[in-house]
Amino acid sequence: MTTTHVKRSFKFRFYPTDAQAAELSRTFGCVRLVYNKALAARSEAWTMRQERVNYNATSAMLTEWKKTEELAFLSEVSCVPLQQALRHLQGAFTSFWTKRAKYPTFKSKKKSRKSAEYTASAFRYRDGRLTLAKMAQPLDIRWSRPLPEGQVPSTVTVSQDGAGRWFVSLLCEDRPVMPAPVHAAVGLDAGITSLVALSTGEKIANPKYERADRERLAKAQREHARKAEGSNNREKARRKIARVHVRIADRRRDFLHKLTTRLVRENQTVVIEDLTVRNLLKNKKLARAVSDASWSELRSMLEYKCAWYGRELITIDRWFPSSKLCSACGAIRAKLPLNIREWTCDCGATHDRDVNAARNILAAGLAVSACGDGVRPQRSTPGGRSSVKQEVVPPQRARAAAQP
Repeated sequence: MTTTHVKRSFKFRFYPTDAQAAELSRTFGCVRLVYNKALAARSEAWTMRQERVNYNATSAMLTEWKKTEELAFLSEVSCVPLQQALRHLQGAFTSFWTKRAKYPTFKSKKKSRKSAEYTASAFRYRDGRLTLAKMAQPLDIRWSRPLPEGQVPSTVTVSQDGAGRWFVSLLCEDRPVMPAPVHAAVGLDAGITSLVALSTGEKIANPKYERADRERLAKAQREHARKAEGSNNREKARRKIARVHVRIADRRRDFLHKLTTRLVRENQTVVIEDLTVRNLLKNKKLARAVSDASWSELRSMLEYKCAWYGRELITIDRWFPSSKLCSACGAIRAKLPLNIREWTCDCGATHDRDVNAARNILAAGLAVSACGDGVRPQRSTPGGRSSVKQEVVPPQRARAAAQP
């Protein structure tokens, strides 16, 4: 199998000096300001004059803003992150026009991610040392893994999370090491008690990191609520809450990376359901557990890792009756409430709800791969209606395609 180069981002933690931290903080503030002013200008132009303002026009606006006394400080930071902010805004509008995202919103000083993007003209990378524009010294980076041999970053993104940690992300071309070809295929049924059930019968337990740290998080939030508004102690308490959140997110991400890498290495074909996580989060009883399971991140990792390693990822339609369909005879049960975890079909087969669903998902996915039609994800409009009507593979054909 021929391998190709892909763009991969390598993220590292670094520890800036006081001068570097001050410069980056100023840059973050200027990036946020430019993004918000450009968004306001584009929104006003459309509302008042039905005029679309593009990236070139906002870039010209930025030049004029720098000439004013009020915004002259924009010239004190590197111009590249400011231009990149305008490009990101253009991308946000493009996603909105193509109905892939909602209308762009303003960046908040407290809630929005603090980041700045530098292109090749705004940084210097030599002998493993990275120096950004407007800085005299290279960043003190903890190189936890080497960059691809002979590659130089094309883009550098600096960010700071809510807990105050600094990170630098370097975008490079890479040629992933392909695992040996295999002939195995697996179906995945996502759940809450078990994070995923596999068609092989194996269940991967859900670690529930948010639930494990819920008491610690609640205590930190109570301490924060007791501090005086605007005080240093309140800011320290906020940082403590943020550290709990990043601990949960880091552990969850690490677990998902290990799980998805294992699934991709062991299987040539992976079949999943096209779940609408946004709709599931509207259920107040399940929202917290669904968020902790992080199904969207699981799917995202599977998508790009399958693309990297030459595996096939098949997504079947969300309306496919995977849980109610008997994987032995193909009969569909009329009702199957969530509290029923095992059930017996009229044919005598007894099923574990999740494993049975995973087997049906695999069979349907293999039918798609073999027949080239059927159980594919539906494209939805912003109103939630399906824009493409698609056929569901009949159980008989799904089972036949799954036969070795």
